[in-house]
Amino acid sequence: MRCPACGSPDTQVTDTRLFDDGLEIRRRRRCLACERRFKTLEKIELSLPSVVKKDGSRCDFDSAKLRASMALALRKRPVAYDIVEQAVRLIEEQLAASGEREVTSQFLGELVMKALRRLDKVAYVRFASVYRSFEDVSEFQAILAEVGPRVRRPAGSLRTKASSAPSPSSAPAGKAKAAQATPSKRIRRVQ
Repeated sequence: MRCPACGSPDTQVTDTRLFDDGLEIRRRRRCLACERRFKTLEKIELSLPSVVKKDGSRCDFDSAKLRASMALALRKRPVAYDIVEQAVRLIEEQLAASGEREVTSQFLGELVMKALRRLDKVAYVRFASVYRSFEDVSEFQAILAEVGPRVRRPAGSLRTKASSAPSPSSAPAGKAKAAQATPSKRIRRVQ
């Protein structure tokens, strides 16, 4: 490694540390000629495939675009930035492991949807609604049904009109007459 100050090729590593789950190595170095200290960063460079868009055009995979689209779907959701970074890295690893030279944008979109579904269901629905170009409420209902089952209330938790009014036999005699004597209140809507 050449010294950035004097250009000498004689440098010595003084410290080495692993970062980012072992995907990065940061080294502190010292130039033997001018005694300057500097740091270097070694990263694994993945060979990622090109993306073929719907219109047939091709572009290089851009992790910044992927990160931005996921961040937009996760906007104002309680998901930490580190978790999003892990999801982006996982998608990059899946693309690299596929061994393909080109992948379709649809395939990439499906990978993003799988990651978002694991991270946050609201973000998943947001992304899916744009990605799949929803045009009807029924499409939203279908994806909501796919995300998870509806929450059902226990059988006895819903109150009916008959059960919500106190029965005269259960209330004390004086209170039952008072309840019958007070007129029901009506709420008027102001327009």
